[in-house]
Amino acid sequence: MSFVVAALYHFADLPDPAGLVVDLQARCQAAQVQGTLLVASEGVNGTIAGSRESIDATLHYLRSVPGLEQLEHKESFCDTAPFLRLKVKQRAEIVTMGVDTVRPADRVGTYVEPEDWNELIAQDDVVLIDTRNDFEVRVGSFEGAINPNTVSFSEFPAYVASNLPPSKHKRVAMFCTGGIRCEKASSHLLDQGYEEVYHLKGGILRYLEKIPAAHSKWRGECFVFDRRVSVVHGLGVGSYELCHGCQSPLSPEQRAHPLFVQGVACEYCAETLSSERRKALEMRLQQIHLASERGEDHLGVDEEELRRRRQVKEQAKEQLKEQARRDRLARDSRSEPSV
Repeated sequence: MSFVVAALYHFADLPDPAGLVVDLQARCQAAQVQGTLLVASEGVNGTIAGSRESIDATLHYLRSVPGLEQLEHKESFCDTAPFLRLKVKQRAEIVTMGVDTVRPADRVGTYVEPEDWNELIAQDDVVLIDTRNDFEVRVGSFEGAINPNTVSFSEFPAYVASNLPPSKHKRVAMFCTGGIRCEKASSHLLDQGYEEVYHLKGGILRYLEKIPAAHSKWRGECFVFDRRVSVVHGLGVGSYELCHGCQSPLSPEQRAHPLFVQGVACEYCAETLSSERRKALEMRLQQIHLASERGEDHLGVDEEELRRRRQVKEQAKEQLKEQARRDRLARDSRSEPSV
């Protein structure tokens, strides 16, 4: 089966995010859609995967919600399921910046189409900022882009305050994976008094989809938050894999490092990984191998733990039922007349 992967977001005032979560959960489950959707009063954000029909139905429903009529999405395709489960969650923000005054639904920077991006970032007076986190930047970025070295997006406002005075940097261009972080980042910069703020429309994903490698200013691969780990020009699946010990994305060269152990550790965590964590990962790796020998998919530690908990609950319920049955029989026997 070929899976359609849809990355989407839209900023809009949603008066009932909790109700939308319930509806989305039910519709996605019925359509067998997997992935993650975040809903807040400021909008919706997520990446989902499924069949052509199920993705089309889910997007049609989302665009029927007042305020989400103009929701855009980007598609890619893969042969294996990029997600193992569905998560629909309500959040305070659909992408966490932690600045309450930022309202992308009211104003954002100037969108730049992928076809016009190279010309813009080649201009000497344009400061090019990668708004993603440091581990994402290590996988790939645009030529000449500044890496803020943030661990999370919520650190970006502090980086701006310390390193990008608006009096010195009048023209700023920004980019991120799909565009959502730049919506907030550009809105924040405008609030701080920056004169010209640009951001790549559709993000890196649309650029890699639209711009041929021969004319591209992108260097490396693009990290994505699903089982594909990274994508390349044309949105084909890249060469990176995640380290199970620390979740760092690893290139083929990094996986050849002496400290790399498949499914357990890499050069970034091998010397700091606790013995308990290493043992748990080795056990997980063994479970994966056993599942593979049986021709089954291994759903991961989290899914197995959830399944174990469900089994414990079911067993507890059955034990309670059995105890209730025995108590009832005991009461009945005591109430029967003696002969």
